[in-house]
Amino acid sequence: VQLQASGGGLVQAGDSLRLSCVASDALKDYHMAWFRQPLGKERQFVAITRWPGHAYSAPGEKDRFTISRDNAKNAAYLQMNSLKPEDTADYYCAAARFLSGGDYWDVGKYDYWGQGTQVTVSS
Repeated sequence: VQLQASGGGLVQAGDSLRLSCVASDALKDYHMAWFRQPLGKERQFVAITRWPGHAYSAPGEKDRFTISRDNAKNAAYLQMNSLKPEDTADYYCAAARFLSGGDYWDVGKYDYWGQGTQVTVSS
């Protein structure tokens, strides 16, 4: 499975962005997640949509970020509202076939990764 992330860009604080992740193959049975990696920092969990569709966002972002998926289009999305400068990072989508209940934050548990899309939020 190849993942293609897109939708990043340069925006101002308070703006919104919608990131897209399109897979080369069907996403049936895959959990889809978004991570982000600020410059010089480790990759961080942002949100996950489990198969067949339960969604969960990191506690710090759950009021602003919403993950969704369209299985018919082999795609997952991350809607980001009220963006802040501290949201600046490279955003990656990832897919995992098997995840235990508490593994969603662990980058090592994901089977496939997209190439990343850069989000820059100016103040």
